[in-house]
Amino acid sequence: MKATKDHCGVFGIFNVADAARLTYYGLHALQHRGQESCGIVSSTFDETKRRRVMPLRKDFGLVLDVYADSALFTDLLLGDAAIGHTRYSTSGSSTNRANIQPFRVQYKGGNLALAHNGNLSNARELRTAFSERGTLFQSSSDSELILHLIAQSRRKKQINQIVGALTQVEGAFALAILTDDSLIAVRDPGGFRPLALGRFETVTPGDEAAYCVASETCAFDLIGATYVRDIEPGEILVIDREGCRTGTFQSFRLSNQYRISPCIFEYVYFSRPDSRIFGEMVDKVRRKIGKQLAHEAPVPRVPAEQKLPIVISVPDSSNTATLGYVTECQKLSYRCRYEIGLIRNHYVGRTFIAPGQDRREMHVRCKFNTVDGLLKGRVVVVVDDSIVRGTTARLLVKMIREAGAREVHFRVTSPVVMNPCYYGMDFPSRGELLSAKFTDVVSIGKWLEVDSLAYLSVDGLMKAVRTANPNKHGYCNACFTGDYPVPIETGVTKEEND
Repeated sequence: MKATKDHCGVFGIFNVADAARLTYYGLHALQHRGQESCGIVSSTFDETKRRRVMPLRKDFGLVLDVYADSALFTDLLLGDAAIGHTRYSTSGSSTNRANIQPFRVQYKGGNLALAHNGNLSNARELRTAFSERGTLFQSSSDSELILHLIAQSRRKKQINQIVGALTQVEGAFALAILTDDSLIAVRDPGGFRPLALGRFETVTPGDEAAYCVASETCAFDLIGATYVRDIEPGEILVIDREGCRTGTFQSFRLSNQYRISPCIFEYVYFSRPDSRIFGEMVDKVRRKIGKQLAHEAPVPRVPAEQKLPIVISVPDSSNTATLGYVTECQKLSYRCRYEIGLIRNHYVGRTFIAPGQDRREMHVRCKFNTVDGLLKGRVVVVVDDSIVRGTTARLLVKMIREAGAREVHFRVTSPVVMNPCYYGMDFPSRGELLSAKFTDVVSIGKWLEVDSLAYLSVDGLMKAVRTANPNKHGYCNACFTGDYPVPIETGVTKEEND
């Protein structure tokens, strides 16, 4: 899945000193979910102005770079509550500074800041309605629409304004909303995007506990917070000071006219294996996926006198699924051994900064390198989580052959990607997908120049995930099947949605 961008990561924490610094660490743990830009906004009382204010720092770049100056946390981002965001654009231009989140506004209800992971499937309809009323937009991101819905609400209580606004949006949204007196965590009724609640024990015994929310629980691990539970699909959880004292919070529910459909690609690719999402550890699910692939497409058999095939992953998202694949192949009496045949350089930018085929190939070579002595003369089975455009996969196959591999077989731990996503996952348009250029897997294999190619079936993927996480709900697999759980606006193309 090297041609698909991650979506976004959100983090929020309430009722703890040095909230912005803890948010910084949380965003650092979520950096894999977005590397274009990042931002932190905190809430504090300004003694000079005699009111609460929300200082903000956001910019293009990685978390470590944007917050390299420690004075930001001692002089600017003060207060005991904060939210943060790491971004990859799935809606709105990636080069527009105004699109960097969190968004912050001051309106009749006070200060308000918002961090959003996902895409609104009715964004065009909402934007058109606002434009007709003369609303001015500061960004091209659909996340701004939620702020306008809140600000223009005629309801008196702020929480009712927020609830009312969220009843008007559709699609995928996991939100961290910061107000002057609360942190509000929201998950859309379909439950597309993950969002978890954590408890952070304060240093001083007897103090009230702090609570935090994050796209993935790996952010809790870094700051020493404890996972409590997932924010439920359609839940609006209000974390305030009274709740921190009692451990009981106000919770509102959004009605759901469609089915609950967590994004299955969170398990396939997006989330870190050390995170718990949708109630289960990603590592456990990925190993089950790898084992299912072993039943459907095991390693090729070779004569006993030949060296056994070696199985390598395309690091890093394929690592744990590959371990499951190898273990199950061996259990099924297929001779093979897991090896580290590709080394990844983590300090390389994304492919889109190097347009043109020659420069793209150089980018892949900078990002991955082969362990030549290991691969020479061997039957090599490459396991990757997915193939979208196929450019990286084809170049990796070329590199492995150049390293002397006798045969190269490719195994994919997900089905063929057939459709774009409109819920916050940045797949390319349908025309850019590799599946649009070839009619069958054999043709794709020939283009990749592999000796064999096999994908996990849709049924196999669903079986593996449900075995590892037998929840009562299904999953969104629209990118494989075209079965979109929430209708997309008529006439909207992937290009328009981006």
